[in-house]
Amino acid sequence: MTVNRLSLLRSLRPLASRDYRLLFAAVGLEVFGTGVWTIVMVFQVIALDDSPLALSAVATGMSLGLFAFSILGGVVADRVSKRRIIITVQGCTAAVMSAVAVLSLTGSIHLWHVAAASFAMGAGSAFFYPAYSSYLPQVLPPEQLLAANGLEGALRPSLGQGLGPAVGGIVVGMFFPAIGSAIVAGSYAIAFVITLFLSRQVEPSTTEASEVPVGERPSVLDDLRTGVRYVVGTRWLLWTLLFGSSLALIIQGPIEVLLPFLTRDRFSDAEATFGFLMAAYGIGGAAGSLVVSSLKLPRRYLTFMIGCWGGGTLPLVAIGVAHELVVMLVALFVVGAATGAGVVIWGTLLQRLVPLGMIGRVASLDFFVSIAFMPVSIAIAGPLSLLVPIPVIFVIAGILPPVLALIALQAGRMRASETSHPLDPVEAPETAGQAP
Repeated sequence: MTVNRLSLLRSLRPLASRDYRLLFAAVGLEVFGTGVWTIVMVFQVIALDDSPLALSAVATGMSLGLFAFSILGGVVADRVSKRRIIITVQGCTAAVMSAVAVLSLTGSIHLWHVAAASFAMGAGSAFFYPAYSSYLPQVLPPEQLLAANGLEGALRPSLGQGLGPAVGGIVVGMFFPAIGSAIVAGSYAIAFVITLFLSRQVEPSTTEASEVPVGERPSVLDDLRTGVRYVVGTRWLLWTLLFGSSLALIIQGPIEVLLPFLTRDRFSDAEATFGFLMAAYGIGGAAGSLVVSSLKLPRRYLTFMIGCWGGGTLPLVAIGVAHELVVMLVALFVVGAATGAGVVIWGTLLQRLVPLGMIGRVASLDFFVSIAFMPVSIAIAGPLSLLVPIPVIFVIAGILPPVLALIALQAGRMRASETSHPLDPVEAPETAGQAP
């Protein structure tokens, strides 16, 4: 009981920081609003144009916004005040969603308005998350970053995939999409007000840049090249990104595209069953994030992270061969938990091992690579299923990542990096923030 209480207290320590409490509340409202929007957007499009093609085009808008600005967002985060970026994004998104709500309430909304709003939300996320990742190390000590990332990792599936869509569905079902749009606008507006109270603290990268004459400052393109060179020259970082992108390519399509068909073939109530399976996946992600955040950072942090991502896909083999719902639920829960745990470690390592003035660019490159491979995986999953049976695809998706994980561990020299740069809570202050 004492150990469990200590673990819980460890995971909640970041909330003692006033700035982190404000950030946590703002992110929670943003994630909730985005979750509501995923439902509101669907039914708003259906109300305007009852066409799968129209819905597909509008739904793509958010991904396009993320993809178009993901690299620029990281560069800007390393050049401009992170606090200012966070406030600006929340304020602009609140304004866009308020406009959508007004247009919908007055009956003046058109399809392109919804598409533009989705694009704006995606673009805002592309600027927000590199700034958020860079801002956390400025408001929390290094030993609390793991717990903070764990809390956020639990928050996203709980609100973004759970409560937000549920509220959106209830509101749209009882009223109409315009009321849902108003809820989204209100969530972002409150988040905007909360971020206004973030401390105006000195940001090292911004301060240093301000001391350089304008004509001598590096261009945006030069900053981007510097970021790419840093990633390519940092072995553990490069191979983690390569492995992470290959993982997205291998498992994203089967889970999002092929699992519904597998469910339809095996169970009579396919829609409800698929919902339960995706809920298990999301709950697993939240549980894995919370468990890791309540523990100390593993001594072999890179090995643990790659092991979670690689070994965590093995239960997908059970999805391919098992026909029992309980087995499939447990398998997806484990996959989600392992993925969530690895993501928490990854976010913590970016904030503790990457130099403060480089975090934004590295985070955005990670974002860009992930976004680039997810739609590719989704696009090829369908045609691949015409050549290879779906159960076989899940078996391959479960077995291949562990092999790639072993390659990444060796090629990235992960063990050597862990040994030479320990990140335990009692490390000397000067070792924090230095990349292996």
